Amino acid sequence: MTIDLRSDTVTKPSPEMLEAMLSAQVGDDVYKEDETINALEDKIAKLFGKSHALFFPSGTMANQTAIKLHTNPGDQVICDKYAHIYNYEGGGASFNSGVSCNLLDGTQGMFTAKQVIEAINPPDFYHSPLTTLVEIENTTNKGGGACWDFNEILKIKQVCKNHNLGFHLDGARLWNALVAKNETTLQYGEAFDTISVCLSKGLGCPIGSVLVGDETIMSNAIRIRKILGGGMRQGGFLAAAGLYALENNIKRLAEDHKKAIELEVALTKSSFVKKVEPVETNIVIFELNDKYSEKIFLEALSDKNIKIIGMGSNKLRLVTHLNYDDNQHDRVLEVISKL
Repeated sequence: MTIDLRSDTVTKPSPEMLEAMLSAQVGDDVYKEDETINALEDKIAKLFGKSHALFFPSGTMANQTAIKLHTNPGDQVICDKYAHIYNYEGGGASFNSGVSCNLLDGTQGMFTAKQVIEAINPPDFYHSPLTTLVEIENTTNKGGGACWDFNEILKIKQVCKNHNLGFHLDGARLWNALVAKNETTLQYGEAFDTISVCLSKGLGCPIGSVLVGDETIMSNAIRIRKILGGGMRQGGFLAAAGLYALENNIKRLAEDHKKAIELEVALTKSSFVKKVEPVETNIVIFELNDKYSEKIFLEALSDKNIKIIGMGSNKLRLVTHLNYDDNQHDRVLEVISKL
């Protein structure tokens, strides 16, 4: 038995999800004739109280499209130093949109409205890049699955409004935040201009993300998706997985969070662990004591058929998900206690 805790992207469709996929009604989505994709887009748009939604093959492409919609070449995006759009999207912000990132030194990937105000370049000072977009990530990946304080989000929204800045949410794991904080999609729809949400992480789909926004900002989204190579034909087979997941796999995220918190407790008690980041959702990031080697530790777990991921500097990450069952969880807890 191999236990894979590298990411929540390693999940495979359940038999029920596969059944929904195989029975999907499909058409050519380039002509907007795939009724299952249309249904998914309509459902997610309504969930967030937005008029438009667009289905993408990946969250990276959805985020890159959003950046392009909000900016012009030479502009600057304000985001955290841990932001996925800066660290893990292949330099796409600069390559695709010609923008730079002003990186804020937040806490676990989260910053304050005050920091945003201080980072905005004076619009009439033509020597510096023009600030046009603020981007946040909820939950924060590199921040250990931390959830934003929604009141701080609203403060940042007001800053964006005062300075005529776009406000984008990378909501790859927003579903986890909603469950953990008992918040609603409508709250987030009101706060942000654009939101990307992922279907292939905690919700267990094989592929897919959706970008939502109102008509003005989204009018050119399909053109940018085409430029980035994201047009699909009979993609309804994939969208059907998303529709199934929205109905069946959101509430159960609490189970993943519970397991992650139990892993946090076990790791905190371990002699080989220097520090564990506070756990709120399904990501656990911990740091080994100086006398332990990240490489050797990963090999020791691999020998016991447990896969996690190294982040460098003796930090490691594990992520709980819907294919990580109780038996696997008991096994991991046992291994941690004996290391």
